[in-house]
Amino acid sequence: MDKIKTTPKDFFLQLGTMAALYVSAISLINLLFQTINYAFPDKLAYYGDPYSTGIRWTIASLIIIFPLFLFLSRLAGKDVQLNPEKLELPIRKWLIYLTLFVAGIAVVVDLIALVNIFLGGEITTRFILKVLTILVVAGGVFGYFIYDLRQKDTLARKDKMFAWIAIIAVLASIIIGFTIMGSPAAARERRFDDQRISDLQNIQWQIVNYWQQKEKFPKSLSDLEDPISGFRLPVDPNTDDAYEYILGEGMSFQLCANFNLSTIGESDKLKGRDGYGSSYPTPMPIYDGVGGGIADNWEHNIGRYCFERVIDPDKYPPINKERKI
Repeated sequence: MDKIKTTPKDFFLQLGTMAALYVSAISLINLLFQTINYAFPDKLAYYGDPYSTGIRWTIASLIIIFPLFLFLSRLAGKDVQLNPEKLELPIRKWLIYLTLFVAGIAVVVDLIALVNIFLGGEITTRFILKVLTILVVAGGVFGYFIYDLRQKDTLARKDKMFAWIAIIAVLASIIIGFTIMGSPAAARERRFDDQRISDLQNIQWQIVNYWQQKEKFPKSLSDLEDPISGFRLPVDPNTDDAYEYILGEGMSFQLCANFNLSTIGESDKLKGRDGYGSSYPTPMPIYDGVGGGIADNWEHNIGRYCFERVIDPDKYPPINKERKI
């Protein structure tokens, strides 16, 4: 029997199929991990990801790569049906055994971690579900390729059954992911709100600086504009409306804006729901140089919302006074 030769088409078709499989499997595991984090937040984690960055990346990967994997798998399957001898292609065998090795290692490490955590008394629902996720995904890949190696009759192959199981699992995970992170329109509205908060914080810093320089508050926000420092008043990123400034009694003032979404209590809800250590973008507080600063609380309701601030002259003394001292 002549040795089967691997053509360039065979090489790239097999390599592309396996690469797409790896990316799809890793993305599916990450998406399920993010879903588990959301459903079972860890109280010891102090941060959350308001943009669902991890979920967005995994969904984007699955939407693009998983259909590519199905397409390449179909091409490879048709090629094998027309040329059954290609079941014995060296490149195909090498990639299958490599995949079996990687999947096997993942399952073994997963089981070791499970036993180790169990013996340490730290087992949780969140951890168990993540272990099961790896077992199911890696175990499914391992089982499929074991079947693939043993199957010799190409007409009796059950590729379609495995494909439908994978499609259902991926679609269900993507739907859950969209449920968690919300629509792209909601994400855009959230980014507009975060930009408004950043603008207000910048204006707040300028007001404090104005007070320290002149020992009085600006009558309007236009007084803050300075061609030398280059400061220009920011406006609402969506409507281009000016931000509202209300001068109060004594050392108090308010900054107001119109917001698309409410963030009241969201910081607590987000804790422990991501793996990236991120949180709602909170502008840097204004420090007085000795560890003090204005207590910035930037949570807001939907619609028009005003943030009240009070300047403490002891923490933010006028610059002329500082020089005299």
